[in-house]
Amino acid sequence: MNKLLTIDLIICTYNNASLLDRTLMAITQQVVPDWIDWRVIIINNNCSDNTDEVFEKYQKLDLVPHLSIVRETTQGLTPARQCGVQHTSGDWLAFIDDDCFLAKDWVENAANFAVTHPDCGAFGGKVDLLWEKPPEPWILNFAYSFAKQDHGDFTQPVSCLVGAGMVINRAVLAKTKWLDKALLEDRVGKKLISGGDVEIALRLSAQAPLWYDPKIQLKHFIPAYRTTSEYLMRINYGLGSSSFFGNSMVWSGSYYLLIMSAMLKVCTGMAAAKLAELKASVRGRPMIEPQVTMYFMRGYGAAIKHMVRMDYATRKEILGCAVSPSDS
Repeated sequence: MNKLLTIDLIICTYNNASLLDRTLMAITQQVVPDWIDWRVIIINNNCSDNTDEVFEKYQKLDLVPHLSIVRETTQGLTPARQCGVQHTSGDWLAFIDDDCFLAKDWVENAANFAVTHPDCGAFGGKVDLLWEKPPEPWILNFAYSFAKQDHGDFTQPVSCLVGAGMVINRAVLAKTKWLDKALLEDRVGKKLISGGDVEIALRLSAQAPLWYDPKIQLKHFIPAYRTTSEYLMRINYGLGSSSFFGNSMVWSGSYYLLIMSAMLKVCTGMAAAKLAELKASVRGRPMIEPQVTMYFMRGYGAAIKHMVRMDYATRKEILGCAVSPSDS
């Protein structure tokens, strides 16, 4: 194949040097054909640990092509990602989290898919979870909380993608105007919310199809502290909020109908969780699973209140912004 494809791997990091080291080590193991022009950039989002030392280590080893680092002083994953886009020029952009370990053929398989699907908005692959310690069985029911992604063994179009390992068509991203203005909150420091992942995927999907290819594989490392019940409750609260705003972005009906249907969802969801909690109590079983679900619904409900209190102009920007022109 003589076609040259350019792809930039953007790694945003905040005080996570030890895992960043492992992420870069996995990248050094990539086996990439010569027709692929690939580069790696680290976005240092105000790190106070030894992130710069990790970068210098791999720069000296010279095993990662065109490795560079840029500091983004505005705290948060979204401004860090925007910084990464602004400091790269490849036709394709890959958001690689600083706790994701790529399979040796990740870059090659991603490039192959990009060449055969040049008009897609973005694509992603299989994201498996790599646990620091084996989790309690009930935690596996909340694998979505850790960005697990598995749509089966066949390549197929999908409605949304997780942010970890998302590969984006730069030309399509430009059409979304996301770089000019992001609409939803994302992780800021240790704040657990994933609205940015949802927003990027949905705004891209309004312009071009999203795809999943199981051959593009990575492992998402989950440290033990993230498997506590407290953490699961916090992250599901944020996921609930992100879910409501994601639904708002693809909503094509009236604002009032959105609010009423969302409130009904919260009521039925909370009732179902309360019933599950009661059953668990009667049977002498742990009540943590329904409690985590309640936190998701609480986050969903808090997002409804937030939208109701929004000024009209901001609300108008969000509502239906990810509806495809062909569907409107």
